[in-house]
Amino acid sequence: QALKFGKSVADNGWGMFTSFLQYKLKEQGKQLIKIDKWFPSTKTCSCCGNTQPMPMNVRMYVCSCGLNLDRDYNAALNIKKEGIRILTSAE
Repeated sequence: QALKFGKSVADNGWGMFTSFLQYKLKEQGKQLIKIDKWFPSTKTCSCCGNTQPMPMNVRMYVCSCGLNLDRDYNAALNIKKEGIRILTSAE
């Protein structure tokens, strides 16, 4: 019989990681900002804000505005922008 608690173990591991990260950042005078897990970071152009479908097999984000970036790098830029937006709107 297989044990069926894999998701709860993974969730607990992620929770411990974020708690540890938050603690370490606080020590350095920094702050952990969490964005909505449904934020469309991969589907949004980090340059103009246009959104488009991005199937998993497409590795480059190509936008009509001329942006041409690796999909993960584009998503990282969007996540950074959203974190800054959340941080500045909370002040």
